[in-house]
Amino acid sequence: MKPNILFIQVDQLNALSLAAYGNRVTRTPNLDRLAENGAVFETAYCNFPLCAPSRFSMATGQLCSTIGAFDNAAEMGAEFPTYAHYLRDLGYQTALSGKMHFIGPDQHHGFETRLTADLYPADFSWVPNWADEGERDTNDARSVLVSGVCARSVQIDFDEEVTFRARRHLYDIARSADDRPFFLQVSYTHPHEPYLCTQEFWDLYEGVEIPLPRVPAMRANEHDAHSIRVLRDFGMLDLTFADEDILRARRAHYGAISFIDRMIGALLDTLNATGADRNTVIVFTADHGEFLGERGMWFKKHFYEPALRVPLFIHAPWIAPQRVGVAASLVDLLPSFNGLATGSVWTPEIEPLEGDDLTAFLDLPGPGPERTIRAEYLAESALAPIFMLRRGRWKYIASSADPALLFDLESDPDELHNLAGRPEHAGIEAAFREAVATGWDEAALTERILLSQRRRALILRAQMKGLRPRWNHGEAPGEKVAWYRGEQGYNEWAFDFLPDPAVPQEIAPRQGAG
Repeated sequence: MKPNILFIQVDQLNALSLAAYGNRVTRTPNLDRLAENGAVFETAYCNFPLCAPSRFSMATGQLCSTIGAFDNAAEMGAEFPTYAHYLRDLGYQTALSGKMHFIGPDQHHGFETRLTADLYPADFSWVPNWADEGERDTNDARSVLVSGVCARSVQIDFDEEVTFRARRHLYDIARSADDRPFFLQVSYTHPHEPYLCTQEFWDLYEGVEIPLPRVPAMRANEHDAHSIRVLRDFGMLDLTFADEDILRARRAHYGAISFIDRMIGALLDTLNATGADRNTVIVFTADHGEFLGERGMWFKKHFYEPALRVPLFIHAPWIAPQRVGVAASLVDLLPSFNGLATGSVWTPEIEPLEGDDLTAFLDLPGPGPERTIRAEYLAESALAPIFMLRRGRWKYIASSADPALLFDLESDPDELHNLAGRPEHAGIEAAFREAVATGWDEAALTERILLSQRRRALILRAQMKGLRPRWNHGEAPGEKVAWYRGEQGYNEWAFDFLPDPAVPQEIAPRQGAG
């Protein structure tokens, strides 16, 4: 009998924020139990440190440069099979509850049922323009200054609805005559900023010593070229926050992690109540990481470990608890879901994929093979495509617009010492340079990206005139919804939360919302 698969994904969670990866601050009892009784991948990366592209590469098992999903406003073509298509073909009923950030008219991409709308717009609202980025409307100093305790936020509303509908779907399956195994993806927006949580989850960290960032804010001349662009775009270059602001934002972020752990606990309780837990694989991960003040950065969009590294657990009654040392990335999920579904190591027949079936690396007697993990960044704040290779202890970051970066993660886990250009590492750097040149045609990719940006900008301008179409699932043009639809500034929407009147001033946001 094929197993059910419950895939739980959160948004913007660095692996090192969880106890499974050494964190001694966060309170996550449900995730701790999943990790303690499952397979924990020691090193797992996203393949694009930005929400929508990360999910598209994950869903298809392909890099975004292959499928043309270049940024948060790029459509993932309906002709690319996703893990939902593959699993439906294997006889699964497939459903999605929560955020997937699909762009374009196809809002299913293989999911038989969508239980909720998405949080963000499905049109081209966020198309970048490398020729002239202009003023960005995401991520600014308010990320830190407008942080702390709230009574309610739209993001809380969304994740509670995601949980409610996912639980009801599990109960509906249990009382249904449909005997197909299920694949249910539950995708949350927490702990993505704003860094806000309710008093209950704030209080979990009362008296807890929350650490400041390991690497404090740097001066502009200490940053690499891409970091300077991102920080400048968000108005944070050479901006140093007070320790009290940093600690308040980090505490609220930890509170949001505990909130989402509570939601996950409710899902696990429902599996147990229906008896489905006995034949269900639970896979948990995040779409990308979060700097959380490291290096003075409060976002993702880079290849440093805080933004790139994600948690990855696979839990099932028949999988022995273990730590897996083989490097993994999110493009491995499609092959792995197929391997879990078929009960044997899966290889693709339709086309080559970027990822591999991770079930092949379970229960290994030794460290397993050394894999090369590839990632890319093709979105806003870039001047040209940026590529990342991780192989063993080495990480290499390259772009024709920026000086190369090479780090030895064993001796330099905080990535403070760039070894590129040093004679003693010339051989390693040359091998990586050749791998980048072989793996990507940067000139051709740049042409595709720029043409795509121009096309989508024209389509967006046209659609803003007259009745604007609404591609979001289950919504009519002009329909009023609580979720963000690109019809106002993102920050105006994101920071419009309900303050808690009982919150002491010292833990309340320092600036008004909106």
